Amino acid sequence: VQLGESGGGLVHTGGSLRLSCAASGFTSGYYTIGWFRQAPGKERKGVICLSVDDEVTNYAGSIKGRFTIFRDNTKNTVYLQMNSLKLEDTAVYYCAARRYISCSGDVSWYDYWGQGTQVTVSS
Repeated sequence: VQLGESGGGLVHTGGSLRLSCAASGFTSGYYTIGWFRQAPGKERKGVICLSVDDEVTNYAGSIKGRFTIFRDNTKNTVYLQMNSLKLEDTAVYYCAARRYISCSGDVSWYDYWGQGTQVTVSS
């Protein structure tokens, strides 16, 4: 069972990025997928989550109206679309999975994690 993030990079403020979380060894459509981020020197925190029945939960108020999460079951991948990026969005972004029906913003709740992808927003 593996998760692999991709799509990170360097972007200017106001720009966009789409992160991918590709699952292998399991069917991601049966799992709740959460995105987390960890800024330098800070704890890893929940950003947004997509439940098995496609209910979205935001855990970071600052992303409202800017970030969306969706899945493509044909590609066994969950995406994080990030628009209007701000300096404070700079972090390593991780996706995580648990076979459960609802979401959680708790790091310890998830069973599987990806290796992370760096997002750097510059002015």
